[in-house]
Amino acid sequence: MIYLQLFWEFFKTGLFAVGGGMATLPFLQAIGESTGWYTYTDLMNMLAVSESTPGPIGINMATYVGFTAAGVPGAVVATVGEVTPSIIVILIVAAVLHSFRDNKYVNRAFYGLRPASTGLIGAACVSVILEVLTSVQLVAQQSGLVKAPVLGGGSLFNVPGLLLAAVLLVLTNYVPKVKGLHPIVFIGLSAVVGVVFGFAGA
Repeated sequence: MIYLQLFWEFFKTGLFAVGGGMATLPFLQAIGESTGWYTYTDLMNMLAVSESTPGPIGINMATYVGFTAAGVPGAVVATVGEVTPSIIVILIVAAVLHSFRDNKYVNRAFYGLRPASTGLIGAACVSVILEVLTSVQLVAQQSGLVKAPVLGGGSLFNVPGLLLAAVLLVLTNYVPKVKGLHPIVFIGLSAVVGVVFGFAGA
């Protein structure tokens, strides 16, 4: 049953997460809350790994979650579930788009999808910022659609995380000899800093 559940959950994610990998984060958070396969902190760690490895973020996240929930078979099932809607939709679009390219309803539908994907990505960014740079967590309520912010304990801000983010911001934008480096350099250095100074546990 867990394989069917993995396939179904990630099929829905792949079908409705319009806007790329970051847009899958709200769906992944909902999956974690409903199934208990992983915590929100686990999700942030998965995001860090997915961002640091080759391939699309959404696919990497599906593989990671599937492996966490049910090992290698789970990783395969979740990944297949994630990509199946895209394959189906692309085949349909390739077959009919030429005929409907100038259809005003199709154009309006695509126009309507833009703010939806923007909202999903924006929500994911807010969640990541709150989780990484503060101790505030967005908790789902038993009733209502809006999640409530809850202070996780300790100080409001994660000072080491803020310092690291500030240093990276300066290095990647204002230091000429450094800002031209490949992003993987900064990802690797951040991982080393996290290990050495224990930012992950701060």
